[in-house]
Amino acid sequence: MGILDQLLGRDKNKPLDDGLEGLTVLSGTTTTCRDAILALAVRHGAGDAGYLELGGSLQRELKNPADPNAVAVMVEGERVGYLPGYATAAADLSKTGSRAVRVQVFTEMVPKGLRAEAWAWLGNRPPQWEWSATNRPPMSSKAKAKSSHEGSRKMVREALAGGGVRAAEFERGMVNGVHYLELVEPIKELKRENRLDEALELCYAAIQGAEASRDGREPAPFYTEQAAIILRKLGRRDDEVAVLQRWLKLCPPEHRDGSRLGVRLTKLVA
Repeated sequence: MGILDQLLGRDKNKPLDDGLEGLTVLSGTTTTCRDAILALAVRHGAGDAGYLELGGSLQRELKNPADPNAVAVMVEGERVGYLPGYATAAADLSKTGSRAVRVQVFTEMVPKGLRAEAWAWLGNRPPQWEWSATNRPPMSSKAKAKSSHEGSRKMVREALAGGGVRAAEFERGMVNGVHYLELVEPIKELKRENRLDEALELCYAAIQGAEASRDGREPAPFYTEQAAIILRKLGRRDDEVAVLQRWLKLCPPEHRDGSRLGVRLTKLVA
């Protein structure tokens, strides 16, 4: 999970919080379980912008070759997804047990075809869904990027407005009035548009902000990695080496060995 995801509040890979205790997104709905969940959706007439809320069950898969601790989510005989690893304890299943669960499924037509994503409620009280038929989750890549960017901006503005230690921490990460966390999606978008020089400029601004707010830790690595990728595409090997060395110089020694950026640099100068 990237640094932005770690700081953005609830997201699909973050452990359940107090406000939505028992709610988790399912994994595998767009990969291993894609055909099954789409078959379920089509059977219920849920095409583009569809919504379903159904009863299902949790089933352990002790013989799952990828993960013997895997917990599958079954609806009407279809394996529609899996619980993410952090949620398996909350499922409260015995080694061979199963239990009933409520599931909601959203569908949307995206450029690659019909897409389905699903959430399950693991709590003992009635479901408290984060999304609904009228308040749908972002599902396309563009919508997810927009939601992520808006979430980061909101988090930064709220932190700054709140004052105190938290505001001071965020102020250290500001560069020209923008916090480095707000630059993730703009960097990605510029890269997609092949506007590499502009993306690189944002990377360096974000690196500056991440360094200023690191508080003795390693700076957020995402921006350095993106800068290195761009510099590789631009054929600027010396600059790529320099930006990687810059990150490693500020990284605590115990975190350097085996780091992705350290490995990248080793391969580059070998």
